[in-house]
Amino acid sequence: MDRRNFLISSAAALGAGASVFGAASDTVRVAVVGIGGRARDHIAELMRQPNVEIVAICDPDDSHLERGQKQIAAAGGKAPQNYRDVRKLLEDKSIDAITIAAPNHWHTLMTVWACQAGKDVYVEKPCSYNMFEARQIVAAARKYNRMVQQGSQIRSSVAVEEGIQKMNEGLIGDIYLARGLCFKWRNTIGHTPEEPVPAGVDYDLWTGPSPMHPFTRNRFHYNWHWFWDTGNGEIGNQAIHELDIARWGLGVRYPVKVSAVGGHFMFDDDQETPNVLNCAYEFEVNGKRRMMECEVRHWITNGEAGVEDRGHNSVGNVFYGSKGYLAVDSYSSYKSWLGREQAPGPSRHEGGDHFANWLDAVRTRKRETLHCEVEEGAISTTLVHLANISYRLGRTLHFDATTYCVMGDDEANRMFTRDYRKPFVVPEKV
Repeated sequence: MDRRNFLISSAAALGAGASVFGAASDTVRVAVVGIGGRARDHIAELMRQPNVEIVAICDPDDSHLERGQKQIAAAGGKAPQNYRDVRKLLEDKSIDAITIAAPNHWHTLMTVWACQAGKDVYVEKPCSYNMFEARQIVAAARKYNRMVQQGSQIRSSVAVEEGIQKMNEGLIGDIYLARGLCFKWRNTIGHTPEEPVPAGVDYDLWTGPSPMHPFTRNRFHYNWHWFWDTGNGEIGNQAIHELDIARWGLGVRYPVKVSAVGGHFMFDDDQETPNVLNCAYEFEVNGKRRMMECEVRHWITNGEAGVEDRGHNSVGNVFYGSKGYLAVDSYSSYKSWLGREQAPGPSRHEGGDHFANWLDAVRTRKRETLHCEVEEGAISTTLVHLANISYRLGRTLHFDATTYCVMGDDEANRMFTRDYRKPFVVPEKV
């Protein structure tokens, strides 16, 4: 039995032995924060885990809280406590852990607060809104010894782990390039006017660390992704998965050079972030250069190199080596083609259970068993932020991981952080 299967099986079999919570029957008490679209998956995944109870949900929109209550009730769960303010939720000492599916601008601050309150955390990708936060979220996890997992669920795929292991063993030879594909059919968001904040919404809490803007529907649920104050564009929405897989497969950490070009094409609407973006990264590993590309497209397109079109979406990775190439798609599978003849090589389709992996670490306190521990997640998020900074400034960045700065570019370095709206400030000392 391989390590991934063992971890997934051990979570299901926890009743067979004691845990850090005491008796084997003890339940991990979890709160879900941010009850938007992604939280539906959080709730569904948690509800099917053994010895887990969702005891609280939190959202500044009462309609979202109502929706979360209905989903839990329909699945046969007990009614959880409702909260609007995550700070009040974290005061409950009976809560063991939280999952965070709030907008990007909240991810790090909520995680830091949760670590300080003694809670373990499952935080959606990207775990940080900017470069500064990518360091602070790791610092908080270390200082308070919390199990913090980024929601890069492909890291728990049995098939993808096997594909990467085979590449490490030389299946496609010397790998020189990884290419992330994020081709998603996204229509215009149009224009929406300023209007009064809807009844049942605490817009101050929703806005949190970001600057306050007049309320519009486009700045609110989901479309917040496409505004710089709250989101990171498509590269920080979907393509973060592909960047993480590419980095994992290449076996690299921080890039030495980043360049991104693109724009907002076709549509006249409120979106600020680019809907087409081409990113190039250069890494140095043991004196060798390795390249990574990531391409975001928003409309009619094709599949590529084994990453197939599934309902107008072609999302995945292609790795190129001296002996062949290997493709990973976002549906937990890989395929390979070998030699000049491009003969079909090994392939597999099998997923995993990212939440079970996290809960196993919550119980055992073994950080090393997490498939996307927050430090790994934070490094991948820096690829998002550096590409966005390069795009916004219109120039190549030369990054020094030792000093954690862009060399010779004060303007780029100023974009590593933001002016936080008090009292929602990510602390410099966690």
